[in-house]
Amino acid sequence: MSIKWGVLGTADIAKGCTIPGMLKADNCELYAIAGRNEAKAESFKTTFGFKKAYVGYEALLADSEVKAVYIPLPNSLHCEWVIKALKAGKHVLCEKPMALSVDEARLMYKTAEENNVFLMEAFAYLHSPYVQSLKDDINSGIIGDIFYIDTAFVTQGYEEDIRIHKELGGGAIYDLGCYCTTMILSLIDSEPTFVKACAQFNENGVDTFSSGIMAFENGIRASWNVGMVLGKGTNGRMDRLYIHGSKGIIRSDVEYNQFGELSYTIESQGKITTRSVLARQNYALEVEQLGRCIENGEKPHVSAEFSLRNAKVIDRILTDIGYK
Repeated sequence: MSIKWGVLGTADIAKGCTIPGMLKADNCELYAIAGRNEAKAESFKTTFGFKKAYVGYEALLADSEVKAVYIPLPNSLHCEWVIKALKAGKHVLCEKPMALSVDEARLMYKTAEENNVFLMEAFAYLHSPYVQSLKDDINSGIIGDIFYIDTAFVTQGYEEDIRIHKELGGGAIYDLGCYCTTMILSLIDSEPTFVKACAQFNENGVDTFSSGIMAFENGIRASWNVGMVLGKGTNGRMDRLYIHGSKGIIRSDVEYNQFGELSYTIESQGKITTRSVLARQNYALEVEQLGRCIENGEKPHVSAEFSLRNAKVIDRILTDIGYK
């Protein structure tokens, strides 16, 4: 059964990633698009085949045909519109980072529970069979006991972008660091006991480059680097993931959120193995999964417990660097 979706906003992430994924999702019907600008909303309707276009987000939420909404608004607007959507009885997929604090996240999940609807944070890459394959290899013991994880996501092109404005919830930690922290947390079944970070800030008061280390109750340590500083006028980016164990290492240089034929290398006890994974478009996978939650009661893959764990870590990082 197809679920009628509404999209609350005409952001680039919706246009370039999530809506194309919705078109590939088996259980999704693109029903309504809402924007502040009528021409832009109508353009999305024509381009992607939405049945309705609304000016203003409230109008879409008032449409009883809409069962689920995707929210790609600026970070600073997430809490307000997620709560409004939940109170309107809509299931919600909200773009990452869903909340600017763990307190905001708790309020959103409390509202979802009170209104008997699903809420899921949109970390599309966590739905990928690539990430599941990494977990399977770790759990198999092929590289032994994990003792250190290192990951990075550094990119550029933010000269004229909402993500460099503090009042909109901008900065490298919110935009990129959440990938690194969620990757680390998804691979380590333990709570962090130590979080330390440092950052460089721009004239708007947002972090443009940040590094950090973490230690966990089970003894595992992790480090990360994120930034918006990898040159100007290019499409360059640098992604890294190393998982070190007592018997070997898993090395992945695949960029976050990719699909297609993806691979990583396992070096264990003198043997080198290349693991190849065929991954569908991650945005389609997350929309399909939330659809199954709605129809069959499946637990969200990116659960409330997981998002709250991550929000706590992000809070600690931002406090440590002096962002908050």
